[in-house]
Amino acid sequence: MTLMKVEAIRLRRLKMPLKAPFVTSFGCQTVRDAILVEAEAGGITGWGEAPALAAPLYNEETVETAWHLLKDFLVPALLGQSLTHPSRLAERLRPFRRNYIAKAGLEGALWDVWARARGQPLGQVLGGTRGRVAAGVSLGIAASVEDLLAEVALYLDRGYRRIKVKIKPGWDLAPLSAIRDRFGAIPLMADANSAYERSDLPRLKAIDELELMMIEQPLAADDLVDHARLQSELDTPLCLDESICSREDARKALDLGSCGIINIKAARVGGLTEAVAIHDLCRERGVPVWCGGMLETGIGRAHNLALASLPGFTLPGDVSGSDRYWDRDIVCPEIAVDAEGYITVPAGPGLGHEPDLGEIARRTVREEVLIAAG
Repeated sequence: MTLMKVEAIRLRRLKMPLKAPFVTSFGCQTVRDAILVEAEAGGITGWGEAPALAAPLYNEETVETAWHLLKDFLVPALLGQSLTHPSRLAERLRPFRRNYIAKAGLEGALWDVWARARGQPLGQVLGGTRGRVAAGVSLGIAASVEDLLAEVALYLDRGYRRIKVKIKPGWDLAPLSAIRDRFGAIPLMADANSAYERSDLPRLKAIDELELMMIEQPLAADDLVDHARLQSELDTPLCLDESICSREDARKALDLGSCGIINIKAARVGGLTEAVAIHDLCRERGVPVWCGGMLETGIGRAHNLALASLPGFTLPGDVSGSDRYWDRDIVCPEIAVDAEGYITVPAGPGLGHEPDLGEIARRTVREEVLIAAG
């Protein structure tokens, strides 16, 4: 396939019950409401996911706005058009401001088509070099410190190679200290999801004493300047997540000294093309990166796994196994963590994890097919 002409796009909205509530500084999720994007081009079908949240709490997007953007703007701009490469889609969609998660879902489906057309794994066409990826786990805000310690023990026993704990003012120093006391020098990090302000410096300095791998996004989601000031006062590397929506954001953050690590989420930056560009920049600058997650289904998780196989992803990410969140995922085989805490990168074409159409149909609450004219 030299040119990729998209003939049809099928949008599906799914509701996936989580095995347990997932609590962060900005809310609690019990059901994952997400959008799947299925693209048909040249007789080949590819899959993507737009993992927006139900409410505009992580960024400005929601499931409803992502559906609206995809249906009324992004998909019409693509249908019937020919692209020489999936990376060209970003230029086609540039007139539509931000809405990165919606764009990422559409672009992800095209990357899957592209890889399948060549009979290659998605990780390989992105530039991946690893045959397996280290798995980390993200733990939400628990009901008690003892409950959190039990979760940590469970996932360490399952082989996970890094523990991430969600924190907020009032739920930070005590749980992190308890983990250190109970489990010693395990790879441990904290994720604040922008829950702190500059006035919280004394509390953040106390956390600094715990020798964490990193503190993720402590300050405002759109901030680089105050993060740079904070980083100068802490020994623990800061990791930016919400503040980085593009390669240019990453460049500015590194120039300012706003962080020592970057979390790369393809969904947050508009797709795999921009994610790879951020990876390449950080690798040139000697800055470690890792692959974050957004409670994706197996479709989005498979995209993350392919991205995390690139050589600059030197830290365990949030690419957990399917059983971390779902009683049953929507891909076959489900994504699994081995006893050593790694996930094998598929060697089959495209995502390497095939959509389970029956389970997808069971979870679908809304569906629409958009077809190219003529």
